[in-house]
Amino acid sequence: MPESPQQTRLNQEEFSLTPEAALSFLVDRVRSLVDDSTRRIAVGLAGGPGVGKSTLATQIVETLNASTPDSAVFVPMDGFHMRHSKLEALGTVKDKGAPHTFEGGEFVKFLKLLKSTDKAVSGPGYSRKIEDVVDDAFTVSPDAKVLVTEGNYLLLGDPPWDAVKSLLDLAVFIDVPRETVRNRLMNRHAEEGLFTEERNREHIARVDLPNYDLVVAFKPRAHLVINLLTER
Repeated sequence: MPESPQQTRLNQEEFSLTPEAALSFLVDRVRSLVDDSTRRIAVGLAGGPGVGKSTLATQIVETLNASTPDSAVFVPMDGFHMRHSKLEALGTVKDKGAPHTFEGGEFVKFLKLLKSTDKAVSGPGYSRKIEDVVDDAFTVSPDAKVLVTEGNYLLLGDPPWDAVKSLLDLAVFIDVPRETVRNRLMNRHAEEGLFTEERNREHIARVDLPNYDLVVAFKPRAHLVINLLTER
């Protein structure tokens, strides 16, 4: 049976931190996990669209690699968007970004592979410039000790997403107020200039903010919640 959002915050930690303090805190926590383990560690940053997950995830990787080169790698969930051509064939382009427009099962398989393999593995990324998947966007070397992934749906309790949490040694929920997210998403969608402001506003109201609300409902599944203190 799928795990409900109400299944609980047992031992969950919660902090309110600036982005800089959150980075330092999470790097220290990841280093502690590595010190206590002989196997590869997976850390997942979950949260709604526009909360800053990808920025924080890449900063964690950069900080870890600055002290121990090639020890960490960024594994984006966005690389498992359905390809645009597939969404067109399914008639679901308008829903792009919703859970059913991802290859969630393939993402789970990929994480399982990365947790178990001792070989180099390449993975897909996502380009906002073309709004589509990019093959072989990164490579996980055999020496990598830390996988840092991020995505909206890492903590959902419905299949196939429900299998992600068991693969994470640390599941972090990044929380930012809803109105701040709405403003950030308007700016993000406008940056590449691919769509009109009217289209962007409609997409945010119909897809992005409902996804934000869905994801927040599963915040109790996180090991750790960080309320990011930002001015905008």
